[in-house]
Amino acid sequence: MVMDSLGPIDIAVFVSYFVLLIGIGLLVGRKGKSTSEDYFLAGRSLPWYVVGSSFIGSNISTEHFIGMIGAAYLYGVCVAQWEWGNIFSFSILIWFFIPFLLASRVFTAPEFLERRYNSVCRLLFAVFTVIANVTAFLAAVLYAAALGLQQMFGWDIWIGVIVMALTAGSYAIYGGLRSVAWTDLFQTIVMVLGGILVTILGLQALGAGEGIVAGWTAMINRNLGEGTRWASAITEMGQKIIGSEESYQRLSVFQPMSHPLVPWITIFTSWLSISIWYNCMNQFMVQRVLAARNDWHARMGIVLAMGMKVFLPFIVVLPGLIYFAMEPGITDQKAIDQTYTVLVTMLVHAGLTGLLLAALFGAIQSTIDSVLNSTSTIITLDLYKKFIRPDTKEASLAKMGKWISAIVLTIAVLIAPFIENLGQGVFVYVQNLYAHFAPPFAAIFLVGILWKRATGKAAVITIVGGMTFSLVLEYGIFPLFSLPIAFTLRSFFAWAFCVALHIGVSFLTRPPAAEKVTGNLVVDWQKLQIFSDMGKPWYRNLLLWYLLAAGALIACYLSFSGISFK
Repeated sequence: MVMDSLGPIDIAVFVSYFVLLIGIGLLVGRKGKSTSEDYFLAGRSLPWYVVGSSFIGSNISTEHFIGMIGAAYLYGVCVAQWEWGNIFSFSILIWFFIPFLLASRVFTAPEFLERRYNSVCRLLFAVFTVIANVTAFLAAVLYAAALGLQQMFGWDIWIGVIVMALTAGSYAIYGGLRSVAWTDLFQTIVMVLGGILVTILGLQALGAGEGIVAGWTAMINRNLGEGTRWASAITEMGQKIIGSEESYQRLSVFQPMSHPLVPWITIFTSWLSISIWYNCMNQFMVQRVLAARNDWHARMGIVLAMGMKVFLPFIVVLPGLIYFAMEPGITDQKAIDQTYTVLVTMLVHAGLTGLLLAALFGAIQSTIDSVLNSTSTIITLDLYKKFIRPDTKEASLAKMGKWISAIVLTIAVLIAPFIENLGQGVFVYVQNLYAHFAPPFAAIFLVGILWKRATGKAAVITIVGGMTFSLVLEYGIFPLFSLPIAFTLRSFFAWAFCVALHIGVSFLTRPPAAEKVTGNLVVDWQKLQIFSDMGKPWYRNLLLWYLLAAGALIACYLSFSGISFK
Protein backbone atom coordinates (compact mmCIF):
# COMPACT_ATOMS: atom_id res chain seq x y z
CA MET A 1 0.00 0.00 0.00
CA VAL A 2 1.09 3.56 -0.71
CA MET A 3 -0.27 4.32 2.77
CA ASP A 4 2.88 2.81 4.22
CA SER A 5 4.90 5.72 2.80
CA LEU A 6 2.43 8.49 3.72
CA GLY A 7 3.00 10.52 6.85
CA PRO A 8 0.45 12.45 8.92
CA ILE A 9 1.20 15.64 6.96
CA ASP A 10 0.51 13.90 3.65
CA ILE A 11 -2.80 12.52 4.87
CA ALA A 12 -3.79 15.93 6.26
CA VAL A 13 -2.96 17.64 2.94
CA PHE A 14 -4.83 14.96 0.99
CA VAL A 15 -7.98 15.35 3.11
CA SER A 16 -7.71 19.17 3.17
CA TYR A 17 -7.57 19.26 -0.62
CA PHE A 18 -10.94 17.57 -0.89
CA VAL A 19 -12.46 19.70 1.87
CA LEU A 20 -11.34 22.82 -0.01
CA LEU A 21 -12.60 21.39 -3.30
CA ILE A 22 -16.07 20.72 -1.91
CA GLY A 23 -16.07 24.13 -0.25
CA ILE A 24 -15.33 25.91 -3.53
CA GLY A 25 -18.02 23.94 -5.33
CA LEU A 26 -20.67 24.71 -2.73
CA LEU A 27 -19.66 28.38 -2.44
CA VAL A 28 -19.70 29.04 -6.19
CA GLY A 29 -22.95 27.10 -6.65
CA ARG A 30 -24.97 29.12 -4.13
CA LYS A 31 -26.51 31.35 -6.78
CA GLY A 32 -27.84 30.96 -10.28
CA LYS A 33 -29.79 27.70 -10.01
CA SER A 34 -33.35 28.83 -10.61
CA THR A 35 -33.56 28.25 -14.37
CA SER A 36 -32.35 25.47 -16.65
CA GLU A 37 -29.90 27.87 -18.31
CA ASP A 38 -28.45 28.78 -14.91
CA TYR A 39 -28.17 25.21 -13.67
CA PHE A 40 -27.10 23.39 -16.84
CA LEU A 41 -25.12 26.17 -18.60
CA ALA A 42 -23.99 28.40 -15.70
CA GLY A 43 -26.16 31.20 -17.11
CA ARG A 44 -23.90 31.25 -20.20
CA SER A 45 -21.45 33.32 -18.17
CA LEU A 46 -18.16 31.38 -18.16
CA PRO A 47 -15.00 33.38 -19.06
CA TRP A 48 -12.42 31.94 -21.43
CA TYR A 49 -9.96 30.79 -18.76
CA VAL A 50 -12.68 28.77 -17.02
CA VAL A 51 -13.90 27.34 -20.34
CA GLY A 52 -10.39 26.19 -21.29
CA SER A 53 -9.30 24.88 -17.91
CA SER A 54 -12.61 23.07 -17.38
CA PHE A 55 -12.31 21.57 -20.86
CA ILE A 56 -8.91 20.13 -19.92
CA GLY A 57 -9.94 19.22 -16.38
CA SER A 58 -12.89 17.23 -17.70
CA ASN A 59 -10.65 15.48 -20.20
CA ILE A 60 -7.76 14.49 -17.91
CA SER A 61 -8.64 11.58 -15.67
CA THR A 62 -7.70 8.03 -14.71
CA GLU A 63 -6.80 6.96 -18.21
CA HIS A 64 -4.12 9.68 -18.23
CA PHE A 65 -2.42 9.57 -14.82
CA ILE A 66 -2.76 5.79 -14.65
CA GLY A 67 -3.51 4.43 -18.11
CA MET A 68 -1.52 6.79 -20.32
CA ILE A 69 1.56 6.91 -18.09
CA GLY A 70 1.48 3.11 -18.00
CA ALA A 71 1.03 2.99 -21.77
CA ALA A 72 4.01 5.33 -22.18
CA TYR A 73 6.10 2.92 -20.14
CA LEU A 74 5.16 0.13 -22.55
CA TYR A 75 4.94 1.89 -25.91
CA GLY A 76 6.98 5.06 -25.50
CA VAL A 77 6.23 8.59 -26.58
CA CYS A 78 3.81 7.57 -29.35
CA VAL A 79 0.90 7.62 -26.88
CA ALA A 80 1.32 11.42 -26.80
CA GLN A 81 -0.69 11.32 -30.00
CA TRP A 82 -3.82 11.30 -27.81
CA GLU A 83 -2.83 14.82 -26.72
CA TRP A 84 -0.91 16.36 -29.62
CA GLY A 85 -3.28 14.90 -32.20
CA ASN A 86 -6.05 17.18 -30.92
CA ILE A 87 -4.63 19.98 -33.09
CA PHE A 88 -6.99 18.92 -35.90
CA SER A 89 -10.27 18.63 -33.99
CA PHE A 90 -9.52 21.71 -31.87
CA SER A 91 -8.92 23.72 -35.04
CA ILE A 92 -12.23 22.55 -36.49
CA LEU A 93 -13.99 23.38 -33.22
CA ILE A 94 -12.46 26.87 -33.00
CA TRP A 95 -12.95 27.99 -36.58
CA PHE A 96 -16.09 26.16 -37.72
CA PHE A 97 -18.18 24.47 -35.04
CA ILE A 98 -18.28 27.05 -32.24
CA PRO A 99 -20.02 29.73 -34.35
CA PHE A 100 -22.80 27.26 -35.17
CA LEU A 101 -23.16 25.88 -31.67
CA LEU A 102 -23.39 29.32 -30.05
CA ALA A 103 -25.53 30.90 -32.75
CA SER A 104 -28.08 28.10 -32.47
CA ARG A 105 -28.43 28.76 -28.68
CA VAL A 106 -28.83 25.05 -28.00
CA PHE A 107 -28.40 23.46 -24.58
CA THR A 108 -27.05 20.13 -25.81
CA ALA A 109 -25.40 18.48 -28.80
CA PRO A 110 -28.43 16.16 -29.32
CA GLU A 111 -30.61 19.26 -29.57
CA PHE A 112 -28.37 20.57 -32.36
CA LEU A 113 -28.79 17.28 -34.26
CA GLU A 114 -32.56 17.63 -34.02
CA ARG A 115 -32.46 21.13 -35.47
CA ARG A 116 -30.22 19.97 -38.31
CA TYR A 117 -31.87 16.57 -38.92
CA ASN A 118 -34.83 15.28 -36.89
CA SER A 119 -36.01 14.21 -33.43
CA VAL A 120 -35.00 10.58 -34.05
CA CYS A 121 -31.36 11.63 -34.36
CA ARG A 122 -31.71 13.59 -31.13
CA LEU A 123 -33.22 10.58 -29.37
CA LEU A 124 -30.56 8.14 -30.61
CA PHE A 125 -27.67 10.43 -29.76
CA ALA A 126 -29.10 11.20 -26.33
CA VAL A 127 -29.68 7.53 -25.48
CA PHE A 128 -26.26 6.38 -26.69
CA THR A 129 -24.59 9.30 -24.91
CA VAL A 130 -26.25 8.42 -21.61
CA ILE A 131 -25.24 4.76 -21.98
CA ALA A 132 -21.65 5.71 -22.85
CA ASN A 133 -21.45 8.26 -20.04
CA VAL A 134 -22.63 5.83 -17.38
CA THR A 135 -20.59 2.81 -18.55
CA ALA A 136 -17.51 4.19 -20.33
CA PHE A 137 -17.03 7.29 -18.22
CA LEU A 138 -18.65 7.34 -14.80
CA ALA A 139 -18.46 3.66 -13.88
CA ALA A 140 -14.97 3.17 -15.35
CA VAL A 141 -13.53 6.29 -13.72
CA LEU A 142 -15.12 5.48 -10.37
CA TYR A 143 -13.67 1.97 -10.52
CA ALA A 144 -10.18 3.20 -11.38
CA ALA A 145 -10.36 5.81 -8.61
CA ALA A 146 -11.41 3.10 -6.15
CA LEU A 147 -8.41 1.04 -7.23
CA GLY A 148 -6.21 3.99 -6.38
CA LEU A 149 -7.78 4.37 -2.95
CA GLN A 150 -7.35 0.65 -2.38
CA GLN A 151 -3.71 0.97 -3.36
CA MET A 152 -3.23 3.94 -1.02
CA PHE A 153 -5.31 3.07 2.02
CA GLY A 154 -6.30 -0.57 1.60
CA TRP A 155 -9.98 0.33 1.23
CA ASP A 156 -12.51 -2.10 -0.23
CA ILE A 157 -13.46 -1.29 -3.83
CA TRP A 158 -17.08 -0.57 -2.86
CA ILE A 159 -16.01 1.92 -0.19
CA GLY A 160 -13.69 3.69 -2.61
CA VAL A 161 -16.40 3.97 -5.28
CA ILE A 162 -18.90 5.40 -2.80
CA VAL A 163 -16.42 7.93 -1.34
CA MET A 164 -15.43 9.28 -4.78
CA ALA A 165 -19.07 9.44 -5.88
CA LEU A 166 -20.17 11.35 -2.78
CA THR A 167 -17.29 13.81 -3.04
CA ALA A 168 -17.95 14.81 -6.65
CA GLY A 169 -21.71 14.47 -6.36
CA SER A 170 -22.00 16.79 -3.38
CA TYR A 171 -21.17 20.01 -5.24
CA ALA A 172 -22.01 18.88 -8.81
CA ILE A 173 -25.60 18.11 -7.86
CA TYR A 174 -25.92 21.20 -5.66
CA GLY A 175 -24.49 23.88 -7.95
CA GLY A 176 -24.76 22.48 -11.47
CA LEU A 177 -22.30 23.45 -14.21
CA ARG A 178 -21.22 26.62 -12.40
CA SER A 179 -19.82 24.56 -9.51
CA VAL A 180 -18.35 21.98 -11.88
CA ALA A 181 -16.55 24.50 -14.10
CA TRP A 182 -15.02 26.60 -11.30
CA THR A 183 -13.85 23.58 -9.31
CA ASP A 184 -12.33 22.27 -12.56
CA LEU A 185 -10.28 25.47 -12.75
CA PHE A 186 -8.90 24.82 -9.25
CA GLN A 187 -8.26 21.14 -9.92
CA THR A 188 -6.57 21.78 -13.26
CA ILE A 189 -4.11 24.23 -11.70
CA VAL A 190 -3.16 21.75 -8.98
CA MET A 191 -3.05 18.87 -11.45
CA VAL A 192 -0.70 20.67 -13.87
CA LEU A 193 1.61 21.99 -11.15
CA GLY A 194 1.71 18.59 -9.47
CA GLY A 195 2.41 16.76 -12.71
CA ILE A 196 5.22 19.15 -13.62
CA LEU A 197 6.78 18.67 -10.20
CA VAL A 198 6.76 14.87 -10.55
CA THR A 199 8.44 15.13 -13.95
CA ILE A 200 11.09 17.57 -12.71
CA LEU A 201 11.89 15.45 -9.67
CA GLY A 202 12.07 12.35 -11.83
CA LEU A 203 14.57 14.00 -14.18
CA GLN A 204 16.61 15.23 -11.22
CA ALA A 205 16.74 11.69 -9.86
CA LEU A 206 17.94 10.39 -13.22
CA GLY A 207 20.55 13.15 -13.30
CA ALA A 208 22.16 11.69 -10.17
CA GLY A 209 23.00 15.08 -8.74
CA GLU A 210 24.02 16.68 -12.05
CA GLY A 211 20.72 18.43 -12.72
CA ILE A 212 17.64 18.20 -14.93
CA VAL A 213 19.54 18.40 -18.24
CA ALA A 214 21.65 15.40 -17.29
CA GLY A 215 18.48 13.59 -16.26
CA TRP A 216 16.86 14.37 -19.60
CA THR A 217 19.90 13.04 -21.42
CA ALA A 218 19.86 9.86 -19.36
CA MET A 219 16.15 9.36 -20.03
CA ILE A 220 16.60 9.81 -23.79
CA ASN A 221 19.63 7.53 -24.02
CA ARG A 222 18.10 4.74 -21.95
CA ASN A 223 14.84 4.83 -23.91
CA LEU A 224 16.98 4.49 -27.03
CA GLY A 225 18.56 1.34 -25.57
CA GLU A 226 21.87 2.61 -24.22
CA GLY A 227 23.09 0.22 -21.55
CA THR A 228 22.69 -3.54 -21.23
CA ARG A 229 19.57 -3.51 -19.05
CA TRP A 230 17.70 -1.10 -21.30
CA ALA A 231 18.82 -2.70 -24.54
CA SER A 232 17.66 -6.08 -23.27
CA ALA A 233 14.30 -4.66 -22.13
CA ILE A 234 13.73 -2.95 -25.47
CA THR A 235 14.51 -6.15 -27.36
CA GLU A 236 12.07 -8.14 -25.23
CA MET A 237 9.30 -5.52 -25.31
CA GLY A 238 9.73 -4.90 -29.03
CA GLN A 239 9.22 -8.59 -29.79
CA LYS A 240 6.23 -8.76 -27.49
CA ILE A 241 4.47 -5.57 -28.57
CA ILE A 242 5.25 -5.24 -32.28
CA GLY A 243 7.09 -8.43 -33.14
CA SER A 244 10.24 -6.61 -34.16
CA GLU A 245 13.00 -4.91 -32.21
CA GLU A 246 13.84 -2.65 -35.16
CA SER A 247 10.26 -1.34 -35.42
CA TYR A 248 10.01 -0.64 -31.70
CA GLN A 249 11.05 3.02 -31.53
CA ARG A 250 10.20 4.35 -28.07
CA LEU A 251 10.96 7.98 -28.92
CA SER A 252 9.00 8.29 -32.16
CA VAL A 253 5.36 9.25 -32.63
CA PHE A 254 5.44 7.61 -36.05
CA GLN A 255 4.93 3.87 -35.55
CA PRO A 256 4.64 1.02 -38.10
CA MET A 257 1.25 -0.03 -39.43
CA SER A 258 1.47 -3.18 -37.33
CA HIS A 259 1.48 -1.17 -34.09
CA PRO A 260 -1.37 -2.35 -31.79
CA LEU A 261 -2.33 1.16 -30.62
CA VAL A 262 -1.20 3.98 -32.91
CA PRO A 263 -0.04 3.06 -36.43
CA TRP A 264 1.44 6.17 -38.02
CA ILE A 265 -1.51 6.78 -40.33
CA THR A 266 -3.85 7.32 -37.36
CA ILE A 267 -2.09 10.63 -36.68
CA PHE A 268 -3.91 11.92 -39.76
CA THR A 269 -7.13 9.88 -39.51
CA SER A 270 -8.20 9.41 -35.87
CA TRP A 271 -9.31 13.01 -35.50
CA LEU A 272 -12.01 12.46 -38.12
CA SER A 273 -13.82 9.93 -35.96
CA ILE A 274 -13.01 9.72 -32.26
CA SER A 275 -11.54 13.19 -31.79
CA ILE A 276 -14.30 15.14 -33.57
CA TRP A 277 -16.93 13.30 -31.58
CA TYR A 278 -15.05 13.63 -28.28
CA ASN A 279 -14.05 17.30 -28.54
CA CYS A 280 -16.73 18.83 -30.76
CA MET A 281 -20.01 17.11 -29.89
CA ASN A 282 -19.47 15.06 -26.75
CA GLN A 283 -21.78 16.79 -24.26
CA PHE A 284 -19.57 16.56 -21.20
CA MET A 285 -16.79 18.36 -23.09
CA VAL A 286 -18.70 20.81 -25.26
CA GLN A 287 -21.10 21.89 -22.50
CA ARG A 288 -18.62 24.42 -21.15
CA VAL A 289 -18.29 25.86 -24.68
CA LEU A 290 -22.07 26.32 -24.83
CA ALA A 291 -21.83 28.05 -21.44
CA ALA A 292 -19.26 30.65 -22.56
CA ARG A 293 -20.05 34.37 -22.34
CA ASN A 294 -19.78 34.83 -26.09
CA ASP A 295 -18.08 33.58 -29.23
CA TRP A 296 -14.67 35.06 -28.35
CA HIS A 297 -14.61 33.55 -24.85
CA ALA A 298 -15.64 30.14 -26.23
CA ARG A 299 -12.97 30.18 -28.94
CA MET A 300 -10.25 31.60 -26.69
CA GLY A 301 -11.06 28.94 -24.10
CA ILE A 302 -10.39 26.19 -26.63
CA VAL A 303 -7.19 27.95 -27.74
CA LEU A 304 -6.10 27.82 -24.09
CA ALA A 305 -6.98 24.11 -23.98
CA MET A 306 -5.04 23.60 -27.20
CA GLY A 307 -1.99 25.27 -25.69
CA MET A 308 -2.26 23.07 -22.60
CA LYS A 309 -2.33 19.99 -24.84
CA VAL A 310 1.21 20.93 -25.92
CA PHE A 311 2.50 20.42 -22.38
CA LEU A 312 0.26 17.63 -21.10
CA PRO A 313 2.49 14.80 -22.45
CA PHE A 314 5.26 16.17 -20.24
CA ILE A 315 2.92 15.37 -17.34
CA VAL A 316 1.13 12.19 -18.46
CA VAL A 317 3.68 10.61 -20.86
CA LEU A 318 7.15 11.65 -19.73
CA PRO A 319 6.80 9.99 -16.30
CA GLY A 320 6.38 6.66 -18.10
CA LEU A 321 9.64 7.23 -19.98
CA ILE A 322 11.33 8.31 -16.75
CA TYR A 323 10.21 5.20 -14.92
CA PHE A 324 11.43 3.01 -17.80
CA ALA A 325 14.81 4.73 -17.49
CA MET A 326 14.79 3.84 -13.78
CA GLU A 327 13.31 0.33 -13.87
CA PRO A 328 13.26 -1.23 -17.36
CA GLY A 329 11.63 -4.51 -18.27
CA ILE A 330 8.55 -4.52 -16.02
CA THR A 331 5.83 -6.60 -17.70
CA ASP A 332 3.12 -6.90 -15.04
CA GLN A 333 0.27 -4.57 -16.05
CA LYS A 334 -0.78 -3.76 -12.49
CA ALA A 335 2.78 -2.77 -11.60
CA ILE A 336 2.99 -0.60 -14.72
CA ASP A 337 -0.30 1.13 -13.89
CA GLN A 338 1.16 2.11 -10.52
CA THR A 339 3.89 4.21 -12.16
CA TYR A 340 2.53 7.61 -11.08
CA THR A 341 1.96 6.70 -7.43
CA VAL A 342 5.30 4.89 -7.25
CA LEU A 343 7.13 7.93 -8.61
CA VAL A 344 5.30 10.24 -6.21
CA THR A 345 6.10 8.19 -3.13
CA MET A 346 9.65 7.56 -4.33
CA LEU A 347 10.60 11.13 -5.21
CA VAL A 348 8.52 13.57 -3.20
CA HIS A 349 8.99 14.69 0.40
CA ALA A 350 6.37 14.76 3.16
CA GLY A 351 3.43 17.09 2.54
CA LEU A 352 3.93 17.29 -1.21
CA THR A 353 3.21 13.58 -1.54
CA GLY A 354 -0.30 14.13 -0.21
CA LEU A 355 -0.80 17.11 -2.52
CA LEU A 356 0.36 15.23 -5.63
CA LEU A 357 -1.83 12.25 -4.86
CA ALA A 358 -4.67 14.72 -4.34
CA ALA A 359 -3.91 16.10 -7.81
CA LEU A 360 -4.34 12.59 -9.21
CA PHE A 361 -7.71 12.15 -7.54
CA GLY A 362 -8.67 15.72 -8.36
CA ALA A 363 -8.24 14.89 -12.04
CA ILE A 364 -10.59 11.97 -11.52
CA GLN A 365 -13.08 14.15 -9.66
CA SER A 366 -13.18 16.72 -12.46
CA THR A 367 -14.20 14.02 -14.92
CA ILE A 368 -16.81 12.53 -12.59
CA ASP A 369 -18.50 15.86 -11.90
CA SER A 370 -18.46 16.90 -15.57
CA VAL A 371 -19.90 13.61 -16.82
CA LEU A 372 -22.51 13.61 -14.08
CA ASN A 373 -23.68 17.14 -14.91
CA SER A 374 -23.76 16.55 -18.68
CA THR A 375 -25.63 13.26 -18.31
CA SER A 376 -28.21 14.94 -16.12
CA THR A 377 -28.55 17.72 -18.72
CA ILE A 378 -29.21 15.27 -21.55
CA ILE A 379 -31.69 13.13 -19.62
CA THR A 380 -33.56 16.18 -18.33
CA LEU A 381 -33.72 18.21 -21.54
CA ASP A 382 -33.28 15.74 -24.40
CA LEU A 383 -35.29 12.83 -23.00
CA TYR A 384 -37.61 13.88 -20.15
CA LYS A 385 -38.72 17.32 -21.38
CA LYS A 386 -38.60 16.51 -25.08
CA PHE A 387 -40.22 13.08 -25.19
CA ILE A 388 -41.91 12.44 -21.81
CA ARG A 389 -43.16 15.72 -20.30
CA PRO A 390 -42.94 18.53 -22.89
CA ASP A 391 -45.12 20.75 -20.67
CA THR A 392 -42.60 20.72 -17.78
CA LYS A 393 -42.29 24.20 -16.34
CA GLU A 394 -38.96 25.99 -16.37
CA ALA A 395 -38.80 26.17 -12.57
CA SER A 396 -39.01 22.39 -12.31
CA LEU A 397 -36.18 21.56 -14.73
CA ALA A 398 -33.31 22.45 -12.38
CA LYS A 399 -34.88 20.40 -9.56
CA MET A 400 -35.40 17.51 -11.94
CA GLY A 401 -31.75 17.78 -12.98
CA LYS A 402 -30.61 17.35 -9.37
CA TRP A 403 -32.73 14.24 -8.85
CA ILE A 404 -31.57 12.74 -12.13
CA SER A 405 -27.93 13.43 -11.19
CA ALA A 406 -28.40 11.50 -7.97
CA ILE A 407 -30.03 8.56 -9.78
CA VAL A 408 -27.33 8.44 -12.48
CA LEU A 409 -24.58 8.54 -9.87
CA THR A 410 -26.22 5.69 -7.95
CA ILE A 411 -26.42 3.54 -11.09
CA ALA A 412 -22.75 4.21 -11.90
CA VAL A 413 -21.77 3.28 -8.34
CA LEU A 414 -23.60 -0.05 -8.65
CA ILE A 415 -21.92 -0.83 -11.99
CA ALA A 416 -18.37 0.36 -11.21
CA PRO A 417 -17.05 -2.57 -9.10
CA PHE A 418 -17.96 -5.07 -11.81
CA ILE A 419 -15.71 -3.46 -14.45
CA GLU A 420 -12.93 -5.55 -12.92
CA ASN A 421 -14.53 -8.60 -14.57
CA LEU A 422 -14.04 -7.26 -18.11
CA GLY A 423 -10.57 -8.75 -18.33
CA GLN A 424 -8.92 -5.64 -19.83
CA GLY A 425 -7.41 -2.43 -18.57
CA VAL A 426 -9.52 0.67 -18.04
CA PHE A 427 -7.64 2.57 -20.74
CA VAL A 428 -8.31 -0.07 -23.41
CA TYR A 429 -11.90 -0.52 -22.22
CA VAL A 430 -12.74 3.18 -22.50
CA GLN A 431 -10.91 3.83 -25.77
CA ASN A 432 -12.42 0.78 -27.46
CA LEU A 433 -15.93 1.92 -26.55
CA TYR A 434 -15.14 5.33 -28.04
CA ALA A 435 -14.07 3.64 -31.26
CA HIS A 436 -17.49 2.00 -31.67
CA PHE A 437 -19.62 4.92 -30.56
CA ALA A 438 -17.89 7.90 -32.21
CA PRO A 439 -17.69 7.24 -36.00
CA PRO A 440 -21.38 7.50 -37.03
CA PHE A 441 -22.06 10.61 -34.95
CA ALA A 442 -18.82 12.29 -36.03
CA ALA A 443 -19.77 11.56 -39.65
CA ILE A 444 -23.31 12.94 -39.54
CA PHE A 445 -22.19 15.97 -37.53
CA LEU A 446 -19.39 16.89 -39.94
CA VAL A 447 -21.31 16.13 -43.15
CA GLY A 448 -24.41 17.86 -41.83
CA ILE A 449 -22.58 21.11 -41.14
CA LEU A 450 -20.64 21.13 -44.39
CA TRP A 451 -23.32 19.87 -46.83
CA LYS A 452 -26.90 21.14 -47.17
CA ARG A 453 -28.09 18.04 -49.03
CA ALA A 454 -27.53 15.72 -46.03
CA THR A 455 -30.90 14.41 -44.85
CA GLY A 456 -32.38 13.28 -41.56
CA LYS A 457 -33.39 9.84 -42.84
CA ALA A 458 -29.84 9.26 -44.07
CA ALA A 459 -28.49 10.32 -40.66
CA VAL A 460 -30.66 7.77 -38.83
CA ILE A 461 -29.62 4.98 -41.20
CA THR A 462 -25.98 6.01 -40.80
CA ILE A 463 -26.13 5.83 -37.00
CA VAL A 464 -27.55 2.29 -37.00
CA GLY A 465 -25.49 1.08 -39.96
CA GLY A 466 -22.26 2.65 -38.72
CA MET A 467 -22.34 1.04 -35.29
CA THR A 468 -23.22 -2.31 -36.85
CA PHE A 469 -20.35 -1.99 -39.31
CA SER A 470 -17.92 -1.14 -36.50
CA LEU A 471 -18.92 -4.22 -34.52
CA VAL A 472 -18.55 -6.37 -37.63
CA LEU A 473 -15.07 -4.97 -38.19
CA GLU A 474 -13.98 -6.09 -34.73
CA TYR A 475 -15.86 -9.35 -34.32
CA GLY A 476 -16.68 -10.49 -37.86
CA ILE A 477 -14.59 -9.61 -40.90
CA PHE A 478 -11.07 -9.15 -39.56
CA PRO A 479 -10.94 -12.18 -37.23
CA LEU A 480 -12.24 -14.28 -40.15
CA PHE A 481 -9.28 -13.31 -42.30
CA SER A 482 -6.84 -13.05 -39.39
CA LEU A 483 -6.05 -9.40 -40.02
CA PRO A 484 -5.31 -7.72 -36.66
CA ILE A 485 -6.07 -4.02 -36.59
CA ALA A 486 -5.70 -1.28 -33.99
CA PHE A 487 -8.99 0.12 -32.72
CA THR A 488 -7.77 3.61 -33.69
CA LEU A 489 -7.54 2.49 -37.32
CA ARG A 490 -10.80 0.54 -37.11
CA SER A 491 -12.61 3.71 -36.06
CA PHE A 492 -11.39 5.49 -39.20
CA PHE A 493 -12.63 2.69 -41.45
CA ALA A 494 -16.00 2.85 -39.69
CA TRP A 495 -16.07 6.66 -40.09
CA ALA A 496 -15.27 6.46 -43.81
CA PHE A 497 -18.06 3.90 -44.24
CA CYS A 498 -20.47 6.20 -42.38
CA VAL A 499 -19.58 9.22 -44.53
CA ALA A 500 -20.11 7.21 -47.73
CA LEU A 501 -23.39 5.75 -46.41
CA HIS A 502 -24.67 9.16 -45.27
CA ILE A 503 -23.91 10.81 -48.61
CA GLY A 504 -25.28 7.91 -50.66
CA VAL A 505 -28.57 7.62 -48.77
CA SER A 506 -28.98 11.42 -48.77
CA PHE A 507 -29.01 11.39 -52.57
CA LEU A 508 -31.73 8.73 -52.47
CA THR A 509 -34.01 10.63 -50.08
CA ARG A 510 -35.93 13.88 -50.30
CA PRO A 511 -33.85 17.05 -49.70
CA PRO A 512 -34.14 18.58 -46.20
CA ALA A 513 -36.61 21.37 -45.45
CA ALA A 514 -35.40 24.96 -45.57
CA GLU A 515 -35.41 25.36 -41.77
CA LYS A 516 -32.96 22.45 -41.48
CA VAL A 517 -30.25 24.18 -43.54
CA THR A 518 -30.24 27.76 -42.27
CA GLY A 519 -27.05 29.73 -41.79
CA ASN A 520 -26.97 28.77 -38.09
CA LEU A 521 -26.91 25.06 -38.92
CA VAL A 522 -24.98 24.67 -42.20
CA VAL A 523 -21.93 26.49 -43.51
CA ASP A 524 -22.77 29.22 -45.98
CA TRP A 525 -19.47 29.39 -47.82
CA GLN A 526 -20.30 32.77 -49.34
CA LYS A 527 -21.03 34.42 -45.98
CA LEU A 528 -18.56 32.56 -43.83
CA GLN A 529 -16.59 34.95 -41.61
CA ILE A 530 -14.02 32.79 -39.88
CA PHE A 531 -11.87 35.68 -38.73
CA SER A 532 -14.57 37.91 -37.27
CA ASP A 533 -14.33 39.07 -33.62
CA MET A 534 -10.65 38.16 -33.23
CA GLY A 535 -10.24 40.38 -30.17
CA LYS A 536 -8.41 43.65 -29.47
CA PRO A 537 -5.77 44.80 -28.57
CA TRP A 538 -3.15 42.54 -30.12
CA TYR A 539 -2.49 40.45 -27.02
CA ARG A 540 -6.14 39.35 -27.05
CA ASN A 541 -6.01 38.39 -30.70
CA LEU A 542 -7.43 34.90 -31.14
CA LEU A 543 -5.49 34.12 -34.32
CA LEU A 544 -2.16 35.06 -32.71
CA TRP A 545 -2.58 32.66 -29.79
CA TYR A 546 -3.98 29.93 -32.04
CA LEU A 547 -0.92 30.11 -34.32
CA LEU A 548 1.42 29.95 -31.32
CA ALA A 549 -0.35 26.86 -29.94
CA ALA A 550 -0.54 25.15 -33.33
CA GLY A 551 3.12 25.89 -34.03
CA ALA A 552 4.13 24.42 -30.68
CA LEU A 553 2.14 21.23 -31.37
CA ILE A 554 3.75 20.81 -34.78
CA ALA A 555 7.19 21.36 -33.20
CA CYS A 556 6.44 18.56 -30.72
CA TYR A 557 5.65 16.16 -33.56
CA LEU A 558 8.84 17.08 -35.37
CA SER A 559 10.94 16.78 -32.21
CA PHE A 560 9.72 13.23 -31.59
CA SER A 561 9.66 12.12 -35.20
CA GLY A 562 12.35 9.51 -34.64
CA ILE A 563 14.90 11.56 -36.55
CA SER A 564 16.35 14.13 -34.16
CA PHE A 565 17.61 11.65 -31.57
CA LYS A 566 20.02 9.71 -33.81
